[in-house]
Amino acid sequence: MSDVLIVDASAQSCDELMAHLRRLGQAGSTACTLREAFAHLESSSAGLVLLSSQMPDGDSLEMIPRLKQSSASPEVIVYSENPDPDEAELAVKNGAWEYTVKPNEAGALAVILERFGNYGHRAQETTESNDLDHGRFDGIVGNSPELRASLKIVARAANSDANVLIKGETGTGKELIAWAIHNNSPRSTGNFVVVDCAALPETLVESTLLGHAKGAFTGADRHQSGLVKQADGGTLFLDEVGELPLSAQKSFLRVLEERRFRSVGGTEEIRSDFRLISASNQDLDDMVRKSTFREDLLFRLRSFTIDVPPLRKRPDDIRSIVAFHMPKICARLGIDIKEIAPEYYDALMKYQWPGNVRELVNSLERSLVAARTEPVLLPQHMATYLRIRLARAFAESHRAPTKTVAESRVAQDVHMPPLQTARELAVDQAEKAYLEKLLAATGGNIVSACRVSKLSRSRLYFLLKKHRINVHR
Repeated sequence: MSDVLIVDASAQSCDELMAHLRRLGQAGSTACTLREAFAHLESSSAGLVLLSSQMPDGDSLEMIPRLKQSSASPEVIVYSENPDPDEAELAVKNGAWEYTVKPNEAGALAVILERFGNYGHRAQETTESNDLDHGRFDGIVGNSPELRASLKIVARAANSDANVLIKGETGTGKELIAWAIHNNSPRSTGNFVVVDCAALPETLVESTLLGHAKGAFTGADRHQSGLVKQADGGTLFLDEVGELPLSAQKSFLRVLEERRFRSVGGTEEIRSDFRLISASNQDLDDMVRKSTFREDLLFRLRSFTIDVPPLRKRPDDIRSIVAFHMPKICARLGIDIKEIAPEYYDALMKYQWPGNVRELVNSLERSLVAARTEPVLLPQHMATYLRIRLARAFAESHRAPTKTVAESRVAQDVHMPPLQTARELAVDQAEKAYLEKLLAATGGNIVSACRVSKLSRSRLYFLLKKHRINVHR
């Protein structure tokens, strides 16, 4: 097995894990920061990174794709002294080989290394790298580690006929990912049939998917093949599958399991050999918990799951995306390709892009329309809403911090009374409030007031006089 790199903020933990490695006859090295880890991986052949989930100079889990894309191309196993379910989920989503508890003994570390099985990892890595180099990824632009991690799963999925679920925010390019799977699969010569589940009227879902016989319902004046049959021999892409009504989910489940069905109003069974790819910007697991999506259908949708990273997590791809789309937009608008001022790129990098790649491309087109005859794109050519958000973010980041109420009080501590004085004042206020409520509750009856308060008549009168409370008889 190739070398192991241990990445842990604690020098003591690094030393302990290295001692375990030596007992197992395994070579390795250590890094106490993520910066040191990246530097080490650029000049080493480490095939495995043992990464602590808590590091001082960055988010360990967010760095997994970048660690895997370093020149050593290692796999990453994340460990934690106190495993957390959310942390485990994020580690796996970001490409970790495994998430486990910190191996505090040589035996525990030996089990992890045995499960890893380095030979299989290298064989798969080589295959995926070749597929990425020679595959068709039309319209998918960028070379960031986050995007390449997703494309590796695309390459793996394309070599099988298993169902694929693509998850990602609006505008991240889920349909482009689906096309890439289809174009790199043995079904690439077949149809790629897109079903926009969000646009299907609930009353027409089944007839749209399965087709209908003549006379099946009012207006059905002829036989109509459904989209499922049109995908025979090719790929059926269910976009925004979370919008599929529950009633249609049940019907589609049988189609998915058996690849045969009856059209609406039809009597004969129809067969369709299709490959299913689905996409959603919703949390389908949460929808299952809320009983708005069928759990058994979700299980069948996700033999492979591909998480498409949002643009804010791969800002290094922004320049490539702009360079790719600029000539196309300029050609469509009938204008010359423009230069881009550095400050324009700076603005693009600072914005969070909630609409992701789609918003970026639309913004670029808006800028080109605004600049039209000018040779250079400037931030002033951006849409007003975007410039406003950038200006507000700039002002927020440069605004002098305001003092909290507590800080203001501390700053005025020279005017504060001694503790004893403050305590006496608080007691006086509490006494007065109590006496006023006492008299109100007893209707000013002194006998009743003494019984309730357990005070003697003389003591009660003393307190009433002290606080200048009149008794109305």
